[in-house]
Amino acid sequence: MRIVVSGASGLIGSALVPSLEAAGHEVVRLVRSSSSGAPSEAGWDPATGTIGRAVIDGADAIINLNGRSIANGRWNSAVKEELHSSRLQSTRTLVDAIGRAEKPPELLINASAVGYYGDRGDELLEESTAMGEGFLAELSRNWEEAALAAKSERTRVVLLRLGMVVAREGALGKMLTPFKLGLGGPIGTGRQFWSWIGIEDVCGIIDHVLEHDEIEGPVNTVAPQKLRGSEFARTLGRVLSRPAVIPMPAFAVRMALGEMADSLLLASQRVHPRVLEGSGYAFRTPTLEEAVRFALSH
Repeated sequence: MRIVVSGASGLIGSALVPSLEAAGHEVVRLVRSSSSGAPSEAGWDPATGTIGRAVIDGADAIINLNGRSIANGRWNSAVKEELHSSRLQSTRTLVDAIGRAEKPPELLINASAVGYYGDRGDELLEESTAMGEGFLAELSRNWEEAALAAKSERTRVVLLRLGMVVAREGALGKMLTPFKLGLGGPIGTGRQFWSWIGIEDVCGIIDHVLEHDEIEGPVNTVAPQKLRGSEFARTLGRVLSRPAVIPMPAFAVRMALGEMADSLLLASQRVHPRVLEGSGYAFRTPTLEEAVRFALSH
């Protein structure tokens, strides 16, 4: 396939592009700087909605991973606006280009997040579960709605509701230092569910979606193993051969991170990958221990 990828240099994109190329696909990376002229790159400017018509016309699939990381820096009004604009501007630019294409792509895969469900305690969350409350829920809903505007008889849309991506460059990397020093442990009560997904499985799931035309709409991109924060900490400690018993109180996390703490670390989301399960996807790293070991070895 000829696949156009935005956010190719990000956490997921940097692993996905080589995976797609190894599978024999032609990958075109969208870049904001002037295109080098190489067939593997194409210029665009989401801020102005600019993208070459030939980039989208005739592509088999578009994978949109573009958006500022939600975990870099405390949230204030300016950061929240950038989190919105970085996602919506890029998505609308791609959707508009799809609408203008003489031969539109058959598939748009658009990133989203399990933040869509909000803080739900022990409730089992499937793709059909109603949206929750809070900033991340609103952000995810707006992002998904922007992507769904591309849906037509010729283009299906898949929304990847991503859990915490277990990769050395992501949240895992930030946890390593305190755990290696023996200072790791549960955050808050440790009873909140953390939904996660190994980076190898993110690539595998995208490949699965490319091959399965029946999959459309939201897809919970999480591992089947459901862990509370305390279990997550114990697993990481076991892999690193370090204790994981020093808790970080909720008030300390809130002091350090503000609103982000409640949305990312203290919220409970027990998410189940029902669509993936029903379509026969075989997880490559179904347990957190496997995902962490894979991430640390790559």
